[in-house]
Amino acid sequence: MNDKAPQPNSYTFSKEERLCSKRLISLLFSKGSSFNLYPLRFVYHTPEDALSDNTQLVISVSKRHFKRAVDRNRLKRQMREAYRLNKHILTQNQGQAPSLLAIIYIGKEKKSFDTIQKKLISGLERCLTR
Repeated sequence: MNDKAPQPNSYTFSKEERLCSKRLISLLFSKGSSFNLYPLRFVYHTPEDALSDNTQLVISVSKRHFKRAVDRNRLKRQMREAYRLNKHILTQNQGQAPSLLAIIYIGKEKKSFDTIQKKLISGLERCLTR
């Protein structure tokens, strides 16, 4: 039998990584920094009293541009998947990583998963350099 504990899978997106607190979300949008990488907008902030060492994430797609819920849900699913596969970019540099992060889809048309993933990777790397 294997006596070692299983290694935690780094390709997960657990409940602890989701940003649900209304207080933290309002803090993120009031005091956070932002930049655009079309079709995504990144808002990030590291408060002094950071509760966890993991980055907490919120993903949003505008109802104004995508009236049908099925379109909004598909884009959010693609963004979550791209983040899940590439969040190791943030975890490698934990000291510089923001603790609060929002990714907002600002495009007016649906983009492919590859486009979303490329822009998300560029955005995560840019979050670290700021």
